[in-house]
Amino acid sequence: MKNKKLLGLGKTLAIVIAVVIIIAAIGGVAYYVTTSHHPPTPTVKTISLAASNPDVLTDVAQTAPPDALDPATGFYTQDGPLFTAVFQELVEFNGTNYHEVVPVLAENYSTPNYQNYYFNLRDYVHFADGVQFNSSTVWFSLYRTILMGQGPGVANYIGLLFNSTVYGMTGYAIPWGVNYAIQNATGLPTANNYTLTAQVLASILSHFNANNATIQKIMEYPNQAVVVKGPYEVEVSTLEPYKFFLYDIAAWWGAIVNPVIVDEHGGVSPNSVNSYLDEYGMNGTGPYVIVKVSPGFSTIELEANPNYWAVGHDVPLVAQPAHIKYVVINYGLSHNDRVEDFLKNDAQISYISIPYLSQILGAYPYNTIPMNSSFINFGSEPGVFYVSMNMEQYPTNITDFRLAMEYAVNYSALLSIFSYNGKPLASEFLGPISPQFPGYYDPSGLPDYNYSPSLAMHYLNEAGYIGHFYVVLPNGSTLGDSSGTQLPPLSLYALSPVNELEEDELEIISHDLSAIGISTTVYYVLPSVTDGWTTPKGTPVLVDLGWFPDWPDPVFQQLMPLTDVEFGGISGNLAWVNISTLQTMYNTLPFITNTSEQESMVGQAYSIIYHEAPYMWLPVPDTYYFVQPYVHGFEYNPYVGYFYNLMYYNGTYTYTT
Repeated sequence: MKNKKLLGLGKTLAIVIAVVIIIAAIGGVAYYVTTSHHPPTPTVKTISLAASNPDVLTDVAQTAPPDALDPATGFYTQDGPLFTAVFQELVEFNGTNYHEVVPVLAENYSTPNYQNYYFNLRDYVHFADGVQFNSSTVWFSLYRTILMGQGPGVANYIGLLFNSTVYGMTGYAIPWGVNYAIQNATGLPTANNYTLTAQVLASILSHFNANNATIQKIMEYPNQAVVVKGPYEVEVSTLEPYKFFLYDIAAWWGAIVNPVIVDEHGGVSPNSVNSYLDEYGMNGTGPYVIVKVSPGFSTIELEANPNYWAVGHDVPLVAQPAHIKYVVINYGLSHNDRVEDFLKNDAQISYISIPYLSQILGAYPYNTIPMNSSFINFGSEPGVFYVSMNMEQYPTNITDFRLAMEYAVNYSALLSIFSYNGKPLASEFLGPISPQFPGYYDPSGLPDYNYSPSLAMHYLNEAGYIGHFYVVLPNGSTLGDSSGTQLPPLSLYALSPVNELEEDELEIISHDLSAIGISTTVYYVLPSVTDGWTTPKGTPVLVDLGWFPDWPDPVFQQLMPLTDVEFGGISGNLAWVNISTLQTMYNTLPFITNTSEQESMVGQAYSIIYHEAPYMWLPVPDTYYFVQPYVHGFEYNPYVGYFYNLMYYNGTYTYTT
């Protein structure tokens, strides 16, 4: 890996000559103020901000480091901006518009039936080191991601590019049809031997030679997930018709990677990560290349790709060459460092949580310029936060008990936690689908669960007789079956470390539940503990967590993960919803290509879920960043992050009051 020493980040101050010149520098922020001696004239203040070094952009907004530098392994939100800068896909989201894709490595695409997708590739694309991109590279990249069996491949291609039944029986994620392709070309008995298929495919990918006649015959076999139809023509086919497939491959699990780099550094093994590439990364076809990785990923430095294929070609905006030569990403800085670096103009992008916004917005000079000049708010993104109520464990296996929980919580009080200057920076809605998908979100117009202690106590009283328990209210009276046993405290689990906002939420929830006699004990656990939540009995009764889709499909990525028993436990459905009507519906629902028919079925599912009440839906905070006002081209997409190559400096930002 090449280390690149960045230019020094020295500060420069502009000088303005007026009747009186006052030059001030607070923490390195370049600004100046001019005033007049004439008493009747209002005071004039001019604030100027500029990049200290026009060749460098420093990002301190990511509060945690990447989990891996290989796009076939990395699966956390903070990976997005890095992977988006370095790697590219056949199609990508059209900037902030995640309801539309544009061809990037593909020149164009078509599908006659939402099952067979045909791509004509750009014949002038190459990786940063000059390795040519073609159809075989697509076959290699997608099959590698699937066979490695990590989060990106399994979560995003199961049931689409590989068979879930085969995966469950054998433990191998095998691209559908490749076992027959290998047997047809080699004579090896792989047709019904998935272990052998995995071993042979791993060997092919680890010693990849697209000019080898046998490998060519395998890649050209017509009945498989990815078919090489020519040097720059490729067909990708899903197991079922699926109209959202292009959105699926538009994020980094659809990244096209360099076969030469992979094979030079460990190759491919089934169900295994490539530790070298996870640690050091690799070049891609994107507008930036990684030039430095610090231990623990504390800092990663990027340089504009000096050999970028798109230069001089007509490409979509998201594929345009980089404007700023170097990007320095400092991961996991402390809150104070993220504040200080932004106020000193040492960082161009930063983030702090809602309770502390005034530490930047109230500081000079940001308190004198329009708020939207430095505070970029994109609103709530698709996803949900919730408290799950395990439908397979007592007492949350009682529907009336879950409804009592729903109506006991003051949702307005929860929303107020996210307020800044009287405006909530969050939204509340009725899950499991987000309002960003009109037609799919709450098609029947069901009302929210409103705060109603009296209704909550009504349901709790009914639940007590069903479950033979009683609760004691704060005034000493009881609800439920007084001949039964008193309801013990319920355990409510949340992930550690917990932030101040979540602590406040849990305090309100616990207080409101105690008002109807339900006592809770909150436990904070590390994410590793959640790996064991794979059975109904092994999953806590109450869990405070969230779910965000990997790509914009309201059915396969929001509705089903939270309410399909096949996703039970940490895979998404922490409430262990297992309703026969829904399970039957889910056999076909994600693969219906008629939008009206699909929306109608979603409406039926919504009504069932609403009345079963498996989740308490919590406010979803807005997504926002602090961006220096002289930075232009900052665009955010919730599925891939923001785009470093679109950002540029345009001289000095000046604001006069």
